[in-house]
Amino acid sequence: MNKLAARVGAETEATLLAASPDEYMSAGQLAFFRRRLLDEEEALLSAVKETAGHLQESEISSDWNDRASTEEEHTLELRVRDRERKLLQKIRESLRRIDEGNYGWCEETGEPIGIARLLARPTAALCLEAQERREQSKRRFGG
Repeated sequence: MNKLAARVGAETEATLLAASPDEYMSAGQLAFFRRRLLDEEEALLSAVKETAGHLQESEISSDWNDRASTEEEHTLELRVRDRERKLLQKIRESLRRIDEGNYGWCEETGEPIGIARLLARPTAALCLEAQERREQSKRRFGG
């Protein structure tokens, strides 16, 4: 990203953070998050295509050490792509929530998630308190 694009993006984030509570999830804010989610979706889809091409073009070596190294690289790459696949699902769910008018609101409490949290994690569906309760429950009950 060039310096101008970074500065414009930072100004937009600063504007979002400085907005009054009355402006929460305004059309401009929703458009900002939609663009951010779509950009992230595009980057993930590009990475998936790159991985598929990389996995198809790799050669099978007769050397056991080379083969083991290649298989380990493929395993790590597939693990990363699986995490990205899950993120892609969350992005699409977030885009659906924008379309339905639920984006930015906690699915559990109905309270605002908050601009700062959404800037850090645009796919957040829970406010910080609800997320912390869910994580504590998972640790406690092994879920």
